[in-house]
Amino acid sequence: MKQNPFADKKLGENKTALLVFFNNSLRTRLSTQKAALNLGMNVMVLDVNQGAWKLETERGVIMDSDKSEHLLEAIPVMGSYCDVIGVRSFARFESREDDYNEVILNQFIKYSGKPVFSMEAATRHPLQTFADLITIEEHKTKARPKVVMTWAPHPKALPQAVPNSFAEGLNMTDYEFVIANPEGYDLAPEFVGNAKVTHNQDEALEGADFVYAKNWAPYGAENYGKVICRDMGWTVTAEKMALTDNAFFMHCLPVRRNMIVSDDVIESERSLVIPEAANRVVSAQTVLKMLISE
Repeated sequence: MKQNPFADKKLGENKTALLVFFNNSLRTRLSTQKAALNLGMNVMVLDVNQGAWKLETERGVIMDSDKSEHLLEAIPVMGSYCDVIGVRSFARFESREDDYNEVILNQFIKYSGKPVFSMEAATRHPLQTFADLITIEEHKTKARPKVVMTWAPHPKALPQAVPNSFAEGLNMTDYEFVIANPEGYDLAPEFVGNAKVTHNQDEALEGADFVYAKNWAPYGAENYGKVICRDMGWTVTAEKMALTDNAFFMHCLPVRRNMIVSDDVIESERSLVIPEAANRVVSAQTVLKMLISE
């Protein structure tokens, strides 16, 4: 697919992909559109919060506020206009139960009548992780590399979707996998899986072949969705990377420079953030091809 991205262009002829965004996007939007076009599909994009009616998502509410349309009508209408639907809807941090039950995504699956794929939901970002795994496979020099996912500071509380997915994906490999984060930031056990978890970043980085930096908010009920640590000692710097075995640096982007990672690390020859982002087309196209082939 990477060598000949247009080989299956006939497969998507006269088929339409609808990409629904409840949240902002750059790589996900462009890569998924590009993937659909590579397959010969028509593409429609809906930014729910820009130009569309405000949508109510809760059943049983009296709709006397600023929300003009209910998701339960909007979803089947969307489904009638397309052949496959991609949905991007982040965790809201209002209710851990609602976020981890994937309320928005599951309503699309239940009511659209069409195949639905996640372009990042409350708990997972599978297209990103697929691209991450492709990138590691393309650059690894050992059969069983050591991969470290490390928490890094950020001014805002970010969802756990990317680290959850990355951990879930890495647990499907035979890589040595370590998660480093401050106390209070452990991910949900079902995503951590068999990974080694440490609260000592320097210890985790020793001998690493790949360093994947990402911020995430606490999962624990008491501090869910809050910022409880701003320790800049967790920023990935050249000094931190010197602890590794000449590791590659990875991040899903967008990245807060000199908070998540220093300029010199992200600009170094060992930074994979650009090829990693480019592989988002491959991951999206693989998934779309599977869905429209069924």
